[in-house]
Amino acid sequence: MATTSKDNTKTTSFDVSKYTVSSDARKETIKIEGTGDVFEVSVKPLTWAKRNQLISRHLNWDASGATSFDGDSYVRDCLKDMILEAPWGRTTETFLLGIDERLGTALEGLVPKAFGADSVIQPDTIKKES
Repeated sequence: MATTSKDNTKTTSFDVSKYTVSSDARKETIKIEGTGDVFEVSVKPLTWAKRNQLISRHLNWDASGATSFDGDSYVRDCLKDMILEAPWGRTTETFLLGIDERLGTALEGLVPKAFGADSVIQPDTIKKES
């Protein structure tokens, strides 16, 4: 959580580069449980904005205001966007729909969580209006 305060003492410069996502690809080693197969993929990290766009795309509202989240499509879209190089070539929808649970679970570990524990609203923390 970000906080702000007003302090009239010494001001330091803010280094935004510490908070900027690099566009450089990084190598990730993937191990498939059960088979022990190991391979590398080249991935790019998702920016904060891109992650939010993907979450928004897969969050649905119905007429009564209830929401649902399509986690399956979210994971596939993240993988298609993140994986730049892999032993199978391009990561496409067709490829992802055809893989088994072992490879899918291993790849899913690359995907940032859509919702963290901090984003869950507990019923007892909701304040009722009087």
